[in-house]
Amino acid sequence: MIANSRFYLRTVVLQVVFLGICALTAAGHPADSRTAILVGRVVDPNGHAISGALITTRLKSGVFQRSATTDDGGSFECTALPPGTYVVTADAKGFAPLSRELALAAGDSRSLDLTLQLGSIAEEVVVGVTRLAATPESIAGIPGSVGIIERATIESSRPVTSTEALRKVAGVNVRDEEGLGLRPNVGIRGLNPTRSSKVLLLEDGVPLTYAPYGDNASYYHPPIERFEGAEVLKGSGQILYGPHTVGGVINYVTPNPPADWSGSLTVVGGNRDYFNGHVNYGGTWKNTGLLFGYTRKQGKGARENIRSGMHDFNFKSVTTVGDRQAVTAKFNYYGEDSQATYSGLTAAEYLANPRQNPFRNDHFYGRHFDASVTHAFVFNPDVALTTSLYGSYFRRHWWRQSSNSGERPNRLRTLAGGDPDCTGMADLNTTCGIQGRLRKYHFVGVEPRLHVTKRLFGLKTETDFGFRAHFETQQRRQENGDLPTSRSGALVENNERRNDAYSGFIQPRFIAGNWTITPGIRIEHIRYERTNRLGAGGRAIVGHTTVTQLIPGLGVSYSPSTRLTLFGGVHRGFAPPRTEDVINNNSGAIVELDSELSWNYELGVRSVPADGLRLEATFFRMAYENQIVPATVAGGIGATFTNGGSTMHQGLELSGRIDSGSLLKSTHNFYVRGAYTFLPDAHFTGTRFSSVGGFTNLSVSGNRLPYAPKQLMTATFGYSHPKGLDALMEAVYVSRQFSDDLNTVAPTANGQRGLIPSYTVWNSTVNYHVESLRSTFFVTVKNVFDRTYIVDRSRGILASPPRMIQTGLKFRF
Repeated sequence: MIANSRFYLRTVVLQVVFLGICALTAAGHPADSRTAILVGRVVDPNGHAISGALITTRLKSGVFQRSATTDDGGSFECTALPPGTYVVTADAKGFAPLSRELALAAGDSRSLDLTLQLGSIAEEVVVGVTRLAATPESIAGIPGSVGIIERATIESSRPVTSTEALRKVAGVNVRDEEGLGLRPNVGIRGLNPTRSSKVLLLEDGVPLTYAPYGDNASYYHPPIERFEGAEVLKGSGQILYGPHTVGGVINYVTPNPPADWSGSLTVVGGNRDYFNGHVNYGGTWKNTGLLFGYTRKQGKGARENIRSGMHDFNFKSVTTVGDRQAVTAKFNYYGEDSQATYSGLTAAEYLANPRQNPFRNDHFYGRHFDASVTHAFVFNPDVALTTSLYGSYFRRHWWRQSSNSGERPNRLRTLAGGDPDCTGMADLNTTCGIQGRLRKYHFVGVEPRLHVTKRLFGLKTETDFGFRAHFETQQRRQENGDLPTSRSGALVENNERRNDAYSGFIQPRFIAGNWTITPGIRIEHIRYERTNRLGAGGRAIVGHTTVTQLIPGLGVSYSPSTRLTLFGGVHRGFAPPRTEDVINNNSGAIVELDSELSWNYELGVRSVPADGLRLEATFFRMAYENQIVPATVAGGIGATFTNGGSTMHQGLELSGRIDSGSLLKSTHNFYVRGAYTFLPDAHFTGTRFSSVGGFTNLSVSGNRLPYAPKQLMTATFGYSHPKGLDALMEAVYVSRQFSDDLNTVAPTANGQRGLIPSYTVWNSTVNYHVESLRSTFFVTVKNVFDRTYIVDRSRGILASPPRMIQTGLKFRF
C-alpha cells in the first residue's frame, strides 16, 4: 500500500509540475497581436441562417484545432488562432459538410461566409459511403453510443500503434502482442480481445478482416499512419453492418484527396532501432481527386529476437460525374517480414528475464492486397444508391516451433513428429524441427445500399436498405520441417474452407420533432464448406452446413437542443462460428456449435454544453445466451471451441474532453481528454464447466470472465501554445484481470494461468509547429517510467513493450 501511495503521489506531482510549467509559459506570452480571429455566418441555399452548425478550424499540420457552434443567427467566432494555413469545416444536421482552406497571419481578423447544400446525400456522392458516424457533433441521430478518434488527436499524441489510438475510446480494451502493433488484440465491453475476433473491423465501411465469416481472427492490421481517424459503434446502429454485431464495429477512415496538390513527409526515429517513414501526396485534376500514400515501419519488438518490418502503399481516387454521380476507388498493398514468435514465456523464464525469447528462428511473412470501387448515384434529392464492389487477398506464412508456453522440453519431441534429435530446449535452435502454418485467404463481395428520404405518416423518414453477397475462401496448409531454419517440410494439413454469405437489412429513421426512432432488422445467411484433402485412403473429406439468423434492433434518441442528446436502444447481438469449429475435419460431420447470440441494451447521454466541452455517458448491458469460448486455455492450432453458455456483461462508460481555449476564448489552451470504463459484472451465468485441462468437471458458473478487467481508463492532460507548442501527458490504467475461467490467482509453471496484476503506464508527447518552415517537430516517450508488466497469458506470459523514445519531423509541401 505504501508503494502504491508513493507511486500515485509521484504521478500527482508530475501533473502539477507539468501544468505549472505550462502556466508559466502561458503567462509569459500575452499573444492577442500574435493570433488571428475568424468570424462568419452559415446559411442554407435560400440564405436562411443555420443554427447549431459545428465549425471546426484546424491547422493543416494537425496539431491545433478549435471548434465553435453557430448561434440562432448562423454566426460563429473562432478566436486566438495561431498564424498558419487552416482547413475550416462546417457541418450541420441535414446538410452536406463543406470545407474551405485559408491562410491566417498574426493580427488578422477575417470573415468567412459558408453556404451549405441540403441533404446528407450530397456528401455521399462526393465522398462515398466511408463514414459510419462523421463528427462528434453530427451524430445526434445515431441510435447508440459512438466513439470517434479525430485526426487532431492522432497528430498530437503521435501513437506508434493503433492500440494506442483505440484506448482513447471508452469500452475498448486493447493489448499489444509483439511491440509494434502489427497484430493488435481488441475487445469491447468485456469481450476477450485475443485476435480481435469478437469485433467487426472495417476500413471505409468495407470489411478489413481477411475472413470475416469463416475465421474472424486478425493476423493482419494496417498501420495507423494510413488513417485520419476511427469510429467505434457499440449500440443498435451497428446492425447496418455484419456479420459481427455483439460488441461493436470499428471503422477506420482514410483521408480524401485534397482540393489542391499538396503532400507531407513524416520521418521518425528512436531507440530499439525504430524507424517510421510516411509520405502522402495528392490533389485534384479536373473532376478527379487523387491521393497516394506510403509507409515504411521497422524496429525491435517487446522481447529479444523479435524484429519487424513492414511496407504499406495505398491509393485513393474520387471522381465526380456531373452533379449526380461519384466513383471512389481504392487500392492497398501491405507487406510484412518479421522475426516473430507465437509463444509466451513460462513463469520461470519470465522471472529470469521477461524480455527473453528462446524461439529466435520463428518467422512471419505476410502479403495483403485489397481493392474496392464505390459508385454513388443520386436519382433525385430524396433517393440515392451506392454500390460497393470489393475484394481482398492475404497470404500468410508463419514458421514457428511452439504455439504456447506449454510446449516445452517434454513436448518438443512430439511436436517435431517424434524427431529423435529434439530432446529438449537445449536442441531448440540446432536440431529441433519447425512447423509452418501456411495460409491463403481471399474474398470478393458486392453491396448496394439505397437511401430514401420521404414523409411517411406525416413524419420525415430516412430509410436505408442494403444487400450484400460475400464469398471467401481459405487455403490452409501445415508443413513440418526437420530443422529450426527449414522453410518447407512434410505436409500434415491441407484444408480448403469456403463461405458464401448473403445478408440484407432495412433501417428506417422516423424523425418527429426532437425525437428520432430507429427500428431495423438484418438477416444473415451463411453456407459453410470444409474439405480435408488428406483424408483416410487419400480421399478428400467434405462437409457442409448453413447458418441463418435474424438480427433486430431498435434505437431511440431525443435531442431537446443541438447540444444535448439522450439515447437508448436494444439489439440482437450475433457472431457466426468459425468454419473449422462447425465441421469435423476427419469425418465432415456437423459439430453442434451454436452461433453467438446476445441481447444488448444501452441508455446514455451525449452533450456539448458549451464550445470546448464534450461529454458522453452510457450504461450498457450485454446478456449472452451463448458465448463461444476455447475448449482449452491456450487455443492455437488444432484448438476447438465450445458453447460457453450464458454470460453477463454490464457496466458504465464515461468519456469527455475539455478545451479551455474554446471554453474561455483564450489564446492558450489547457485540455483534458478522458475515457473510463467500469465493468463490475462480467461473469458466467449459465451452466458452465471449466475449459482448463484436469478441471473440466468443475463448475465455473458465477466466475468472472477471462480478460475482462473491471476498470479501464485513459486520461490525457495537455496544453497548446499559440506559437505552435502542444505538450501532453497520458495515463493508461488497466485493473487486474483473470486469465482463465477458474479465476486462478497463483501463476502456474507454464505461465498460461494466473492473475494479471493491474498497471498504469504514462506516455508523453511534445509537438512544436513552425509555420514558416511548414514543419512540425516532435518528441514522444512511450512507457515513460519503463515499467514491465504482463499483458497476456493465453499462450504463455507476454511482457509489455519497454520504454520507447522517438523524435521526428513532419514537413508539408
